[in-house]
Amino acid sequence: MSANEDSVYSSESAFADSISVRKTSTAQSKLRSIPYLATKRLFDIFVGILGCILLIPVACIVKIIYLAHGDKHPIFFTQKRIGKGGKEFTFYKFRTMVPNADKILKEYLKENEAAAEEYRINKKLKNDPRITRAGGLIRRSSIDEIPQFINVLKGDMSLIGNRPYMPREKKDIRADQFEILVSTKPGLTGFWQVSGRSNINFNDRIRMEIVYSENANLKFDLQIFFKTFKCVLSKDGAD
Repeated sequence: MSANEDSVYSSESAFADSISVRKTSTAQSKLRSIPYLATKRLFDIFVGILGCILLIPVACIVKIIYLAHGDKHPIFFTQKRIGKGGKEFTFYKFRTMVPNADKILKEYLKENEAAAEEYRINKKLKNDPRITRAGGLIRRSSIDEIPQFINVLKGDMSLIGNRPYMPREKKDIRADQFEILVSTKPGLTGFWQVSGRSNINFNDRIRMEIVYSENANLKFDLQIFFKTFKCVLSKDGAD
């Protein structure tokens, strides 16, 4: 990753400005990877256990909130996502959309040209008609992400990493970019999430996450970890 390319991401947020990354050689990366990955996995197991314990009372609260809004559908949502090495896994989340979300999206984009263009660029909508009232509430507080601690504990994901892409998004990513992105485990939080999240388009998100994959190390992870708390509290980019 060149210095010129890196300047593209640093302009996206103050946090990106504070990160100094430098691509290491293949030999250096391999030498550092064993202790780094072992430490990261141990931390993931510890955090995953705590997160799964937290999930129990939070799930009860979420269910009560949904029932209060007249939503009697299941609160959990599962979906296939792309993990390390391109292998697919089952991704867990609290459901924030209506049950027939894919059908509604298809019809909405067909009828709304501006929204279709927005979705083409960002792979998401600022005003998504699929999100329920209760779902919008828990999205803004990032509570919908808590079930992913199951994925972290299982080893499908890490606490820190790139977002797990959907299989249908693979066609929108260049082959060389995709190879870099899946060289690391996807994460519950990461460089993109703490650098603007919903305010960054899909292509810039990919470039930012390539920066992470090429420069993943303990210091970088710790910076993202502590920045995550600030973003969650400020609800920065949490749409």
